[in-house]
Amino acid sequence: MWLAIAVLFGSVLGAGWLTRLIPTAHTTWLKPLLAFSGAYLFTLTVTHLLPEALQLSPDSHRVGYFVLAGFFGQLLLEVFSQGVEHGHIHHHTGHAGRVPFLLLFALVLHSFMEGSILVRTPAAGDIARNFYTVVAGVALHHIPAAIALMAALMLRLGRFTRALPYLLLFALASPAGVLVSNYVALDALLQNGWYAALLGLVAGNFLHVSTTILFETSPEHRLNMPKLTATVLGAGLALLVS
Repeated sequence: MWLAIAVLFGSVLGAGWLTRLIPTAHTTWLKPLLAFSGAYLFTLTVTHLLPEALQLSPDSHRVGYFVLAGFFGQLLLEVFSQGVEHGHIHHHTGHAGRVPFLLLFALVLHSFMEGSILVRTPAAGDIARNFYTVVAGVALHHIPAAIALMAALMLRLGRFTRALPYLLLFALASPAGVLVSNYVALDALLQNGWYAALLGLVAGNFLHVSTTILFETSPEHRLNMPKLTATVLGAGLALLVS
């Protein structure tokens, strides 16, 4: 459990720290990483999250409603997060000196929900058996998000040290979700199919994020070997580690 928390925290902090070394003005290098993480997340959702949500729920139709809520709820969150969840880097310098609190709130909520499905108990079925497979998917997804967040914060705040506390807030969100689900709300989640509903909600969220990533990395609909290779590797790895 604590290894998972360390991985989730470290992936965000490490990726954010990379912005001190790698310029974000040109993001061509980020697209294969996005394609890899998007393919991994999509495969993970289809092969683990959705089947497990349907299996655990006393009413499979109910899960469908939560998947829809997660999918369209992510659309609403992106009004505030500006697509940072799927690696959108904004280079405009408007609102200089101001912290984008709405963006941070949306990103932290998104991250907390992702961490909350990471329950390691036999009652969680396939998610518990493939716990670190799901952890890896969440961590991979957070790497481009952390880079995009730091790029936005650096443009507004000017210095890495001023942006660092907000990166830490994002880094703590998923671990907080893990701790709440496993040590505070576990019994309530496992009653009356609420954990299945949460899986459905996050699955819908993941479907939106991952498909957006995959479509945006090839907007011209042409064969791009680096992106195609990264996509195949991401999907293949998700299947392999299962």
